[in-house]
Amino acid sequence: MNARSVPRAAAAAAAAALALAVLSACSDSDAPDPAAADGPASVAGVRISKDRTLHDLLPERVKEAGRVRVATDVPYPPFEMYVKEGDSALTGLDHDLGQALGAKLGVTFAFTPQKFDGIVPGIQAGKFDAAMSAITDNEERQQVVDFVDYSRSGSAVLVADGNPEHIAVLDDLCGRKVAVQAATHQLDLLKSRQSACAKAGRGSIDIQTFPKDSDAQLALRAGKVVAQLLTKPAAGWVAKTADGGKAFDLVEDPQAPGGYDATPNGIAVSKQQPGLTTAIQKALQALIDDGTVTKIFEKYGVASIAVREATKNAAVDQQ
Repeated sequence: MNARSVPRAAAAAAAAALALAVLSACSDSDAPDPAAADGPASVAGVRISKDRTLHDLLPERVKEAGRVRVATDVPYPPFEMYVKEGDSALTGLDHDLGQALGAKLGVTFAFTPQKFDGIVPGIQAGKFDAAMSAITDNEERQQVVDFVDYSRSGSAVLVADGNPEHIAVLDDLCGRKVAVQAATHQLDLLKSRQSACAKAGRGSIDIQTFPKDSDAQLALRAGKVVAQLLTKPAAGWVAKTADGGKAFDLVEDPQAPGGYDATPNGIAVSKQQPGLTTAIQKALQALIDDGTVTKIFEKYGVASIAVREATKNAAVDQQ
């Protein structure tokens, strides 16, 4: 999911889909996160306190509510995870970063699980203020939401343990069944390779889409596909942790050490709340400057994808 790659649903599709289906019993009134709005929090071993100047940048409605309503698609390791099976408590890089931002801003970042393709419509409809779900920042999505970018990562290929099909590079997926989460940047990347596959005479990629990355991995385990395309951080995490590292392998392409088509990933924020975007951007920069962001990314083994500067809508800046 991005990196869901981060990195996902095209903005046109997002604008048309206004019906929301929340995947959790958690409602808008729920505040599942333990950190108090005005109290300090400890995240990745760092104690974070409220910055009054940054708090004052928040929109009045957010200050009055004492929370930012955040949508997230769970699970998507290492970005979004449940603490344990059957438990509604959340963890993961995005959740930790949200708690750090909330503590710095003096409000609670209240996370609600939401199917990925309903996240942007949910922000548009006013159900959520923001989303933290490793969402790829692109110009299409910028038409309907703003982004505060916190990482850059690309896509990677996950294969069965031992790489029985000897997949070495992206084009080795030509003519084979490949799993991918629906409405993602990775789906677009696979589609974009079809012409190259045809030109090489290797056959089209047989793209199998699934609602969640975890569903795609079940298909890979069962041998229904030869590979899955997902973000490199997620692929690396799954390869390292699933069955103690014995279920999957990560394909390392030396020509794409950071992953294919590395792009900025950001916190999506409602365009109706520009003050919230500014507050989050400045709070993120403060957390970058004091080393908190590095600590959070290191905790999940993905320090290399963290940005040095908190940018807004970086996809445009990098054209």
